[in-house]
Amino acid sequence: MRETSVLGGTAADVRQRLAAFAAEVVAGLPHKRQRENALLYVRGLVEHGGRKSLWPTLFRLGEDAARYESLQQFLADSPWEPGELLRATAERVYPHLGVSAWVIDDTGIPKDGTHSPGVKRQYSGTLGKIGNCQITVSLHAVGDHSTLPLGWALYLPEEWCRDQPRREKAKIPDDVTFKTKPELARGLCEKTAGWGLQGAPLLADLAYGDDTAFRTGLDNLEFSYVVAVSPQISLFGPETNFVAPPPTGRPGRPRRFLISGPPPRSAGALVAALPEAAFQVLPCRTTPAGEVQRGRFAFLRVVAAHPVMRDWLPPREEWLIVEWPEGEAAPTDFWLSNLPATEDPEHLARLARLRWTIELDYRQLKGELGLDHYEGRSYLGFHHHCALVTLAHGFLTLERLDPKAPRPA
Repeated sequence: MRETSVLGGTAADVRQRLAAFAAEVVAGLPHKRQRENALLYVRGLVEHGGRKSLWPTLFRLGEDAARYESLQQFLADSPWEPGELLRATAERVYPHLGVSAWVIDDTGIPKDGTHSPGVKRQYSGTLGKIGNCQITVSLHAVGDHSTLPLGWALYLPEEWCRDQPRREKAKIPDDVTFKTKPELARGLCEKTAGWGLQGAPLLADLAYGDDTAFRTGLDNLEFSYVVAVSPQISLFGPETNFVAPPPTGRPGRPRRFLISGPPPRSAGALVAALPEAAFQVLPCRTTPAGEVQRGRFAFLRVVAAHPVMRDWLPPREEWLIVEWPEGEAAPTDFWLSNLPATEDPEHLARLARLRWTIELDYRQLKGELGLDHYEGRSYLGFHHHCALVTLAHGFLTLERLDPKAPRPA
């Protein structure tokens, strides 16, 4: 095993701690060979640099062709539930993080060919362009000290979902149907919420924040959130009044709320009308080096128009958070949050600016642990790989926090 400055003791010490940690996490796998293969795979992810392709990794570990076949079957076809490994990892690592938020994001994984599940030419924010890639949606916990993935969902474009021969080759289960990225994200949140972890506000970029159904779904799940939105989003300002319509006693869709006041305006228009005094300079980010960065923010209580006007839902008051740096011609960022009206403005500003830390996860997951190195063509295998990468990430996180700390059972 490579010696690094963040891992305490000799290589043998670290390998022993890895084996003990992995054994706890995979204890729920039903078969001994599954547990052995999981430990071997995680060893390969942690102990060796370079590309984490299966055969070269096993060769470096001194394994033979028979083990290769066994491990390949374990990844691609063995019917173990990856969510159980994710949950077991979270139960051991999450309490050490000082979690302040959950973050939804997605990442592109460049691929050659057309056979890996979900692969196509599509836009990826990771690539910054249209490219041949897979896209996976992920949920992460962000803490004062580190981060941890909590869930993964591979995005399947509609053309993949309709192509039965292609589905069969990629071993995509029959019950997997087309879902948008926000729908996948909501599913991850709902599943993880059932684990009994201490909750935290959810953060997401405008690809998710602009989706009305996503925000409404989070609120229905009793998630608090701070999500980026575009300046074009339509909002009622604080001067608008809403009156519940009188009951009719008839079945069917309820009548819309009675609205008095100005019509809805874009977030950009609402902010443009604010006086200079509405803005305040607040601490919004502390860098890894300990430097406190500040931003110029305004906070306004608003109601999103779409749920009221299009979905016939009761009005739901939220925070509109806007950052307008001094000297800029227009605001640079907008967020909506369902946190209480009494929420501290500095806390809102810090949450709005916290999502960047997810890059710490992706940097290690890809750069060190081979998240984007899986070469199999199995839908289940992809999620197995992500769960085992998360296990390795969780172990390294605990090592960096305190190499000598005892691991919870």
